[in-house]
Amino acid sequence: MLLIDDNLDAAESLAQLLALSGHDTRTAGDGVGGLRVAAVFRPEVVFCDLGLPGMSGYEVARLLRELPFGRDMVLAALTGYGQPSDRERTAEAGFDAHLVKPVDPEVIESFLDDSRAP
Repeated sequence: MLLIDDNLDAAESLAQLLALSGHDTRTAGDGVGGLRVAAVFRPEVVFCDLGLPGMSGYEVARLLRELPFGRDMVLAALTGYGQPSDRERTAEAGFDAHLVKPVDPEVIESFLDDSRAP
C-alpha cells in the first residue's frame, strides 16, 4: 500500500498501523514523489490526500489511472475535504472511495476488507 500525504507524521502513523496488520506499506509526501514510489513499488492500494503541494490528489489519481498497473489498483482519497462536490470530483478523478479525516482505523480495515485489498 502507498500512502501519499504531505502530513508525513499522519502518513507514517497509518503506514505503521497497516504494517501491524500485515500490509506492505510505503509513504510519499507529495504527488510527484507518490508517482515515483508507485512506479517502482506498484502498489495494489493507494491512499491519497487531495490537498498536496505542487500537484493535487485529483491529478495524482488521473495520472495513476493512466498507467497500466494503475488501472486495477484500489485508489482511495484520504482527505479533510468532505463536501458532496469533493466526493463528486474524487469519483471523476478515478478514486474508488472517499474517506474523510480523521478516519477511524476500523473504517480503513473495513474498507480494505470490502475491497479485497491485500
